[in-house]
Amino acid sequence: MVLYSDDINEYLKRDDVINYDNRAVAELADELYPGAGSETDFIRAAYEFVRDKISHSADINEDVITYTASEVLTAGHGICFAKSHLLAALLRCKSIPAGFCYQKIILDDETAPVLIYHGLNGVYVKEFDKWIRLDARGNKNGVDARFSIEREQLAYPIRPQMGEKDGFTVYPDPDIGVLRKLRKNKTRAELWKDLPIELEYDR
Repeated sequence: MVLYSDDINEYLKRDDVINYDNRAVAELADELYPGAGSETDFIRAAYEFVRDKISHSADINEDVITYTASEVLTAGHGICFAKSHLLAALLRCKSIPAGFCYQKIILDDETAPVLIYHGLNGVYVKEFDKWIRLDARGNKNGVDARFSIEREQLAYPIRPQMGEKDGFTVYPDPDIGVLRKLRKNKTRAELWKDLPIELEYDR
């Protein structure tokens, strides 16, 4: 894991996308935190909530686009990038450093064999003094992402022979280009024709 910024406070900040000052987001963090036996358990609980209780928009055929943490929570769904924004907000709300990672994957081997970016999180686990990646995309047939300290279990295995690329950099902010796509497109149907194929971070 490689940190994009050496300033740990960059991974704790709040803005209009990672808006953990929103009442509903803060209340959810407060609800999950006491039931966890440790900070690590809270990270797991927050991750599993976003993975399991917040649907992936495509899985439920939802056309509305959400992208701020509060929008995702209120709507109960979001695509991978949006869900990573909510998870980061829940963790940062309790002073746990969290950021954003990106992988380049094939959208669909049969129906849409194009390379696009996929969003997930990088999270600092203080108990183990370690950054780990967590993918809250949401499980379904063929996707079985899980919380793990020692051995990653993400949503998608990377296939370099297919042009897919892994990303181990943890960015403090969501990629500006990704946010631009989420804001510009009015529906998920439109967005699916305009998914991110490059990152502003790479420019």
